[in-house]
Amino acid sequence: MALVKWNNSYSVGVKAMDTQHTVLFDILNDLHAAMLKGQAQGLTGPLLHKLVSYTQSHFKAEESMMAQAKFPALAAHRARHLDLIAEVEDYVVRFERGEASVNLHLLSFLRDWLTKHIQQSDREYGPWLNDHGVR
Repeated sequence: MALVKWNNSYSVGVKAMDTQHTVLFDILNDLHAAMLKGQAQGLTGPLLHKLVSYTQSHFKAEESMMAQAKFPALAAHRARHLDLIAEVEDYVVRFERGEASVNLHLLSFLRDWLTKHIQQSDREYGPWLNDHGVR
């Protein structure tokens, strides 16, 4: 059972970003499935690193598109990205030290952050990018 399922309500109207968002959903669902199967210890570390790495590259791509289109709210958007990366990287460090485990609380936080960020913050840049030739 997926923790979060992609549907058109998450579309920001920019194909490349929608595609990358679906990958983030897939990684989060893989992490959830590993936890449910009791495979969290063996798979969580690599999946957490994959999530952090992919999120960082996605944010860079998103910010690059916004910069090229001179999106006026780029600085605020970038700040939200940096906050999430810092929180997740802190969690990974704690996980690797044995101080934290993957649990429903973490997965719910990630799901809620991702879906709200897409449906609110990312929706703001979609029309701007479309108006500046990015589809």
